[in-house]
Amino acid sequence: MKLCSIASGSSGNCIYVGGEDTNILIDVGISKKRIEEGLKEIGVDCAKLDGILITHEHSDHIQGLGVFSRKYQIPVYATKGTIQGIEAYKGLGKMPEGLLHSVNIDETFELGCLSIRPFAISHDAMEPSGFRVEEADKTVAVATDLGVYDRYIVENLKDVNALVLEANHDIHMLEVGPYPYPLKRRVMGDQGHLSNELSGRLLCDILHDRLQCVMLGHLSKDNNYESLAYETVKLEVTLGDNPYTGDDIHIVVAKRDEVSEVIEI
Repeated sequence: MKLCSIASGSSGNCIYVGGEDTNILIDVGISKKRIEEGLKEIGVDCAKLDGILITHEHSDHIQGLGVFSRKYQIPVYATKGTIQGIEAYKGLGKMPEGLLHSVNIDETFELGCLSIRPFAISHDAMEPSGFRVEEADKTVAVATDLGVYDRYIVENLKDVNALVLEANHDIHMLEVGPYPYPLKRRVMGDQGHLSNELSGRLLCDILHDRLQCVMLGHLSKDNNYESLAYETVKLEVTLGDNPYTGDDIHIVVAKRDEVSEVIEI
């Protein structure tokens, strides 16, 4: 399996997951041109994509969906609530008929050689989800845009081989930064975004010997930066109640406006 971030952050998100004969995108929150260029860079033909998974209907996750879908006619899979949000989002234009397919939280569905399980996340959207994607004995997952985590999230991320995990903000930077107070409360709230510290603590709960790579994603442009997220998460792992240190885990940070490294498992 392959996992690659085409773009990650509050300005737009798009993740590629590839199996032996199945290729999917998770979110299309960037322009069609950027998606095409990003996939070309890693040797993937847009016309050979088998599906698009959407985590939720916020613009930084769907703003490229209308144009991309109209050109490539790729099936789109999302929860019923997210589909309602997509249909209500005026910026997408008219979606092609028959492309939107409803999936249920905690129910696995098959797409080519991939088994996909949506799981619920805590975010201020209609019915947001993360995704766990399996092929044979290999598993990747995407968990971003979650204000809090609990045992349910931990169970859904257990035994993954690679993971895109949110590390959205540094708490101090957010507190003293330029955001208005209501927005600060939203970001730090239970339906907001995971801080660097919480990201590291969540990681501590799912570490195991076959976890090959963790990609930190959805970093805030104003309230975080790559090295801070990286070092904070590493420190949380080292200080956490687990047999690992931060140096034991291959941790990378997804680029905001560039294609990140391709993770192969």
